[in-house]
Amino acid sequence: MKILVIPDTQVKPGVPIVQMKWAAKAVKDYLGKDDYVVHLGDHWDFPSLSYYSSKKEIEGQRVLEDIEAGNAAMRLFWKTLKRMKNKPEFHLLGGNHEDRLRRYCEDNPVLEGVLSENMMDRTGWNFHPFKEVYNIGESGVWTSHLFYQQYSGRPYGGTAISILRNVGLSFIAGHRQGKDVAARSLPNGQVQRALICGSCYLHREEYLGPQAKESWQGIIVLNDVDDGDYDMMELSLKYLCRRYEKMELEDYLARGSYQ
Repeated sequence: MKILVIPDTQVKPGVPIVQMKWAAKAVKDYLGKDDYVVHLGDHWDFPSLSYYSSKKEIEGQRVLEDIEAGNAAMRLFWKTLKRMKNKPEFHLLGGNHEDRLRRYCEDNPVLEGVLSENMMDRTGWNFHPFKEVYNIGESGVWTSHLFYQQYSGRPYGGTAISILRNVGLSFIAGHRQGKDVAARSLPNGQVQRALICGSCYLHREEYLGPQAKESWQGIIVLNDVDDGDYDMMELSLKYLCRRYEKMELEDYLARGSYQ
């Protein structure tokens, strides 16, 4: 079994979405009908509904434009896969960013029939709601957008190895930018692995400020998945750009035509 992992794409109006085409091409290159694609969530970024942004930052933002931006990226993904035979199984996780829309609709019932979660186009995906835990293909690798402390509801902090000890299962999660991996061997011979990867986008998140920069961005293919163990192959967006666009990422983005 193989699992191709697409970390958080955080699509919003005006940002590049070509990484969705590259991810789809990688699906064609590496996967078959008995394999799985798992998108870790936060595909729709919803800056217009952010509780953390100032009124100045959300000035001019529109929720319908946020929805359409994410839908356009999904259309590009499926368009690239249109002629693929023996497609794998596709799973999409709900993230905390998509959950912004659910909460907003619940807080504003006057919008019933006008605005809803169903406006996010999840066609083709098996959808798993935010915080739900799913065993990918009964492989022993469990996934959720994030794993949290059961009695507080707060996401686990710390490194991948510390979260692995708390979760007690081989798992894949998004939510956090960059990539953090860990593994541990149990007395019964089982190997448990943790993979946290939350960035598959080409824009810069402004909240990082001047003292931080984006870390690893890309997709990951898990090979020979069995009983929670696997071999991991990293495919960065820089690599995918060279493979599919035949140029360096910086040069490709400098062209300005990359939607």
